[in-house]
Amino acid sequence: MNSLKLTSLGIQHVLAMYAGAVIVPLIVGGALGLTGQELTYLVSIDILMCGIATILQVMSNRFFGIGLPVVLGCTFTAVGPMIAIGGQYGISAIYGSILASGLFVILIAGFFGKLVKFFPPIVTGSVVTIIGITLIPVAMNNMAGGQGAPDFGSLSNISLAFGTLFFIIILFRLFKGFIRAIAILLGLISGTVVASFMGKVDITPVAEASWFHLAKPFYFGTPTFEWTAILTMILVALVSLVESTGVYFALGDICEKKLKGKDLVKGYRSEGIAIVLGGLFNAFPYTTYSQNVGLMQLSGVKTRKVIFLTGGMLVVLGLVPKIGALTTIIPSAVLGGAMVAMFGMVVAYGIKMLSRVDFASQENLLIVACSIGMGLGVTVVPDIFNQLPEGIQILTDNGIVAGSLTAIILNVVFNMVPSKQPKKSVEWKEQRAS
Repeated sequence: MNSLKLTSLGIQHVLAMYAGAVIVPLIVGGALGLTGQELTYLVSIDILMCGIATILQVMSNRFFGIGLPVVLGCTFTAVGPMIAIGGQYGISAIYGSILASGLFVILIAGFFGKLVKFFPPIVTGSVVTIIGITLIPVAMNNMAGGQGAPDFGSLSNISLAFGTLFFIIILFRLFKGFIRAIAILLGLISGTVVASFMGKVDITPVAEASWFHLAKPFYFGTPTFEWTAILTMILVALVSLVESTGVYFALGDICEKKLKGKDLVKGYRSEGIAIVLGGLFNAFPYTTYSQNVGLMQLSGVKTRKVIFLTGGMLVVLGLVPKIGALTTIIPSAVLGGAMVAMFGMVVAYGIKMLSRVDFASQENLLIVACSIGMGLGVTVVPDIFNQLPEGIQILTDNGIVAGSLTAIILNVVFNMVPSKQPKKSVEWKEQRAS
């Protein structure tokens, strides 16, 4: 393969994952009230670490690296939890929980295959749905211009938000393949261009950003460790590993490589190492990006050389703050319009995962009902368990943790513990099925 073709394929993979990669730091940083300079650093370091995480996964040695052409990027699953942790304990607790969850993943990589049975579609689908639902208010606030904005809810902000959303929908309706893969990115660019004519774009962060910088460990301060935050991020990491397992097997089929247990273990370890590096350098948790798998299927090119090059490109982009600063000038309303589509897709993906569940079973219906109800309930009424002992509040003061644990426990009770139903009841079920 000539260098021009290799480069063009690498750029395609960068574009396919770029919007998903930068939107996470933009949302989290915006929700935590970071300055323009801090937000520029956050975006740049995140892109840099995406490249390093991808290279760690594509290479393969005795300890880590699955050796498949897989691209890693920030996981959307972590957005809601990180905003909640940052709001309650501060940004230092976010990175403490990321470090702890990464170490946890490295330690359990060897026997995660045995834990997968605790995360069937009914559990992972419920968790992802809960996370998506809790993110929607963030999108709506941004559509109005951002919480606390002087022009909150103005006609110009609402118009920009819906204009961006409609443009993304039109791209999805009219195009397929690569254009559809980068529809969110194109929507953000077009929305920002329109906003610039409305005087809503400030390019000062781009002008002030340097051309080159080096990553600094603990840029946002020394990490702090809170049990609730750590437990939340461990759950997020476990859900991401389950999703990654599916991507590994899909890539194994595409590349005609039969995956063994040791391959999966090395893949899990790579993700754990990437998460730890993210915590050290103030980036975010990482997971495999399925959009790049789709792009690989479309192009028909399965070589790891392309993904190695993609990782290298991301590292270079992350070392140039001016490129990162370009993404920070996107107005909140434009981001909000794109967020509705993206966060709605998180909910839709959770529902898609749940579509594999047998809902003829009343037990499964009850698991979903209780877990989503508990997760959303604690999110809406966060003080409901304030009178409980602090040790128990670790499990109850976050909607995602409460909902996830509810799903895991009820799945064990209804689907894993042997049933003691009387024979008559079983016979009745068999007759009804026939």
